[in-house]
Order: sequence, then structure tokens, then C-alpha cells
Amino acid sequence: MTETLGMIDIREVDPGAQDMRPIIQAHLAHSWDATPQTSNHTLDVDALREPGIRFWALYEAGKPLGCGALKALPDGTSEVKSVHVVTAARGRGLARVIMTYLADLARSEGVTALVLETGAEHLTEYDAARKLYEALGYTYCGPIFGYEVDPNSAFMRLGLEPRP
Repeated sequence: MTETLGMIDIREVDPGAQDMRPIIQAHLAHSWDATPQTSNHTLDVDALREPGIRFWALYEAGKPLGCGALKALPDGTSEVKSVHVVTAARGRGLARVIMTYLADLARSEGVTALVLETGAEHLTEYDAARKLYEALGYTYCGPIFGYEVDPNSAFMRLGLEPRP
């Protein structure tokens, strides 16, 4: 599915595409620097290509500026993965754009909720991400499918009730 929002184009792509590799590498580098390695759940290109994971890129004028993925979970929810906006494009609300796009898409496909894992409060590198998720209506919850309690992780959930 492709959607154009003004000059922004969001499309499902291969995370291993040549133009996406630098963004995935930047996302991995950020998480490796910001998160204790025993608590790092960031997916590399190969993991993002696994069955059940779909990956989207946000483009402007043909240039990729960010990405996000959804991982289908057996309980009818989907996990948000690999949301990243390149440094030069930050501060423009693009993370909100991709997060809203993923939620609207998931809702239209009958997903009951989106869930995610991010850095806990003491990991200040994730302050902006947690603030965005809170603003989008995500609430804190216990560990999501596939995770255990971890002092370095915060888990969040957004119910996707159908819109009238």
C-alpha cells in the first residue's frame, strides 16, 4: 500500500533496498549506543525481512527520510518496530506521520491493538519517543508478547477500536 500525504509518500518497501540500508544502520547504531545490549530488541535488515513483518518507508522528493514496521503477533495485535527518522529530517513531525499511518493501516486491517517496546524512563535517549507515543494515545502496560520484564524497557499499547 502506498499513500501520499502532501509531498510525503509512504510505501511498503524491502528493508534491504539500497536506499534503506543507511537508515536501518543509523537506527541500529542509535539503539546500540542508547540501550544496554542485554535489553536491545532492534531488528536488523535480515530480521525485518522475516515472515510476519512488514516494512514501510517515508519518502520526500524520492529520498527516504524514515521508516517503520509492523510485526504481526499471534494475539491479534501488531508490534511497532524500527521507527526511525533520519537526523536531518527530525523536528518536522515525520515520526508522528509514520506512527499515525501504521495505526490507521493496522486498524483498517482489523488489528485490535498496536504494542511496542522502547527504552525505559532512565534511558533519556528515548524521551522524545515516549513523549510522542503518549501523545498518540499509547498507554504503559506490562511486557508484550515475546518479551519479559526488563528494567531497561517500557512497554506501551494503543487500542485500535474501529472508527465509526
